[in-house]
Amino acid sequence: MPIKKTGAMLTPVRFLNCRATGFIMTAQADVETKRTQLAEILSDRVSIMETDEPDEPIQDQETPQDMSPLQEGFCVECKDQESTLFCEQCLEDFCEVCHSMIHRTGTRKKHTSKRLKDVASAAAAPTTVNGNEAANASVPNSAPASARETPEPESAGASSEESEKPTMEVEQQARNINGTTIISSGGQSFGDWMSERAKYIPLRLSLEERKYLRLLEAAITVSEYTDKIDIISYTNKSKRIVNQIRDLCAILSGLVVACDYKLGQELFAERQFAENEAFFQTVFEIGRRHKIVNPEKMRSAYGKLMYMLQDSVIPEVQDMLSFSCVRPIKTVYSFLEEFDGLRILQDNAVLVATKEIIPDGKTRYQIQTEIKQKENAIEQLSRKYTNRMLSSESIRNCLYSIGDNHAYLRGNRDPCDKMLKYLTTYFHPNKIEPNYSLSITSGRAGHRLSHDHETQYAYVNQTLNLWREILHEMFMLWSLADRDLLETSNLYRLRDTGQGLNRVQACPSVGREMHRILHRAQQKAKYWVGSSVIHLGDRNVPNALMFIDKYNQVSRILNPTILCLEKLEDFAKNPGLQRYLDETFGGIDKCRKDILADFFRSAFDGSGADNFFDAGSCIDGRLTSAWNWCSQIEKKPYFPVFLLTGFVGFDGGSWN
Repeated sequence: MPIKKTGAMLTPVRFLNCRATGFIMTAQADVETKRTQLAEILSDRVSIMETDEPDEPIQDQETPQDMSPLQEGFCVECKDQESTLFCEQCLEDFCEVCHSMIHRTGTRKKHTSKRLKDVASAAAAPTTVNGNEAANASVPNSAPASARETPEPESAGASSEESEKPTMEVEQQARNINGTTIISSGGQSFGDWMSERAKYIPLRLSLEERKYLRLLEAAITVSEYTDKIDIISYTNKSKRIVNQIRDLCAILSGLVVACDYKLGQELFAERQFAENEAFFQTVFEIGRRHKIVNPEKMRSAYGKLMYMLQDSVIPEVQDMLSFSCVRPIKTVYSFLEEFDGLRILQDNAVLVATKEIIPDGKTRYQIQTEIKQKENAIEQLSRKYTNRMLSSESIRNCLYSIGDNHAYLRGNRDPCDKMLKYLTTYFHPNKIEPNYSLSITSGRAGHRLSHDHETQYAYVNQTLNLWREILHEMFMLWSLADRDLLETSNLYRLRDTGQGLNRVQACPSVGREMHRILHRAQQKAKYWVGSSVIHLGDRNVPNALMFIDKYNQVSRILNPTILCLEKLEDFAKNPGLQRYLDETFGGIDKCRKDILADFFRSAFDGSGADNFFDAGSCIDGRLTSAWNWCSQIEKKPYFPVFLLTGFVGFDGGSWN
């Protein structure tokens, strides 16, 4: 009996001890969980202001790509391009761009690769193993050594040279016409290249469309859209967006009625906004089209317009609006395709009708001759291809639109060529003149990189060539950016990026094309100096709109600098200015060389940010360094020379 009582008494004690231990462990777990949550909130990994409200339809776009299933025949890295190369060491399939990016440096540079078509043909052919026929697929290393390709850095370079042969021929043909600067080709023939190029060239606005453009700019100017939407608020964001879009449409409707009462009465008398969907789509498309051709216009209104359209494609907002504000941008190709006029783009006379006439080094007679040749080509094409659906005036407008693209390239891409010419003329990679070494050291004079003269020369050369490639394809990149911004399934998040609240959104289309452009630039260079990281959809370049705005600044940096260098020759006509340059710099050539040496050192030194992730030698950090040099121009000893040549700033202002 005592034993039973003792056992009966011990059981509750053990039970109580277990419960107490469980309570203690649960309390400790709760404390650890709260500590972990507090640490995450206080760390840099989580932003307190990620979104302005948790129940918004705006979803996080930072889903890892590895979660998506890999389709057979596609690249294992990007998962959206067909694989063309098989790495024998990684045992994985890559597209050419990703393979080059991953195997560019380090031990992976020594990896050998095969073209997948060669692997497939080798797998299809039977081979003999120990006297028996067997498929090569079962024996990975049974392919003969002669069938194996060389390592990718060499093979990629060879294939790149072969693919560029027709490109170079057409480009040479284009450049040989009276020495004018014509856009280089990327197709097998001029007609095919022009047809592909025309898909991204916006159509020039007509006089009627320009009236609507002025109304749109006026309506956006008085609108406070971003001030009401891109804020931290606990009110429902979708309702705020709908109210602001309706207010903007109401302002636009009122302006239309004020300008043309009869038209306004036809459009808006006893009609809802949804019934005028086509009208609003047309007006908003006119603004987008005008901005691409004229980057210096709508400096503040364009961002407000794109953010409004970006919100309008959110499914919940679109359901509440009951109409869509977005339609594709009207291009030369889409217009000619609609009216059965694509044959025009195959005519070689388009080259003469759209070329840019450059007066440098030409007599007045030569300039007048080129102008008449261009006008005659336009008239011939407009008469030759006129049909029942396509008028001669519409054909002229298409040709003028292509000419607008050439004018854009002359003002934005050609400064890179001029600066490259200055680099190769005044500096040599293997010869260092006293006081004109391009070498930089991290920690000295604000530099963030350490390069010797030869490395810095290659770094500057590659950067300018990369900028040239980007600006050459800017119209296409802008169209892709427009697509990324207004994609219904590609929603954004409002985040504090360190520069205020910004819309962080993925840029898949722009990212793919940028990697192709970078790949071409790396293939042309003997070796690549610096990082190959492209910031898109992060805190440095939050969305495609910021990307476009970032690279539109290249010409605003280079053009004032080039104009200053070119106008130095005018100083020789003024004895006082000539004496100033002689006493201060030692002459015009030395002054020009001092400016170039400092520009090539300080504008490409990785400066402009607090860390190497935001600046440094990455693709976007190169432009950040150039902007940092611009911000310090007033402290330079040659700043008075800039002022004497008419310099007023790097913000796109005019020259005196």
